[in-house]
Amino acid sequence: MDSTFLTIIEILGTIAFAISGIRLASAKKFDWFGAYVVGLVTAIGGGTIRDVMLGCTPFWMLNSIYLAVTGISLLSVIIFGKYLIRLQNTFFIFDTIGLALFVVVGIQKSLALDYPFWVAIVMGTITGSAGGVLRDIFINEAPLIFRKDIYAMACVIGGLFYWACYWINLDEVTTQIISAASVIVVRIVAVKYHLSLPVLKGEESELDS
Repeated sequence: MDSTFLTIIEILGTIAFAISGIRLASAKKFDWFGAYVVGLVTAIGGGTIRDVMLGCTPFWMLNSIYLAVTGISLLSVIIFGKYLIRLQNTFFIFDTIGLALFVVVGIQKSLALDYPFWVAIVMGTITGSAGGVLRDIFINEAPLIFRKDIYAMACVIGGLFYWACYWINLDEVTTQIISAASVIVVRIVAVKYHLSLPVLKGEESELDS
């Protein structure tokens, strides 16, 4: 993948995830700095973990644009906050877009470093979902991927679509679009029809003791 195109995808994903994090921080009545931190962690958390595991310098340490973009996202929420808050699906929309874009980035970067496809799918899932885990911890919520909602599994499915497209020799751009679209579709269908993974039931008496 062209490095410029990869950077564009990362920036778009950063905007989407930053706004989703800042939007939740505003609902928790964080101050501007706190909201910026939550937005930044949401945007760069997954990619940072991915890069460390792949033995690379975290992407945001090589280009300050990601810090600046998060700041722009904060200003957007400050200026248009009342409008965004009225949109009940704002968080879901931006979070889903960020998830889809970062899955593609994680897979592509792993493949570029000659890792096998199964590692690329894992790294794509981490890139897409780990920032959301950190975000939820920061705002004192149970991480979304550990609840019934299909979240991380959407990343895995997106990775499998990427692998299938790669296997049948589709061109790179088409493969990326199909992979990202599959993540978005899975998330929308799961939420619309209340689909979820089975809940692991334990002994309540042990948890209560």
